[in-house]
Amino acid sequence: MRIVIADDAMLMREGTARLLDEAGFEVVGKVDDAQKLMRAVALERPDVAIVDIKMPPTHTDEGLVAAEEIRSAHPDVGVLVLSQYLESRYALRLLEQHPEGVGYLLKERVSDIAVLADAIRRITEGECVLDPTIVARLVNRPRHKGPLDDLTEREREVLGLVAEGRSNQSISQVLVLSPKTVEAHVGRIFAKLGLHETPDHHRRVLAVLAFLRA
Repeated sequence: MRIVIADDAMLMREGTARLLDEAGFEVVGKVDDAQKLMRAVALERPDVAIVDIKMPPTHTDEGLVAAEEIRSAHPDVGVLVLSQYLESRYALRLLEQHPEGVGYLLKERVSDIAVLADAIRRITEGECVLDPTIVARLVNRPRHKGPLDDLTEREREVLGLVAEGRSNQSISQVLVLSPKTVEAHVGRIFAKLGLHETPDHHRRVLAVLAFLRA
């Protein structure tokens, strides 16, 4: 699997590349700004681009803008945003524009190569992946009354795991439930959130967006 890494911090960039090399990934590009990232993606056509949010010249949202452009111009290239910031608005912005094949993880989790590798593989399969720390903050934050208030405690637990990008099988393992029970929970969650079967939308992604907006 081919990877391009964009981060203006040399130690972070090289450290991530080394971890991925050791895990069997092929790092085909390492760049330090958004313009170089776009050129590397166009030239190398990686499977996934790993992108920091804040990069030169303004250190605001260059990486996020580049991530959105990559998903628009190269829909076959997945994007994993790595950030040191717990900003749900960044995750929401990314998912609203391109809900498939994207992820948002905190940099502190890069030290666990198994988490990083799993996220990359799931992104290449078209999933969206959110850091559990972000999901936990979203679950516990104050909010106005809405559809999420109709969910039971167990359903909220399941929705939190869906928001992390976990499959039903993975959720069943985490919660020690049968796959059929998880499937039933997910079905009730979709019904309560008003997410009916449609041919052109992924209800799991819509559920995550509802979760983020609440």
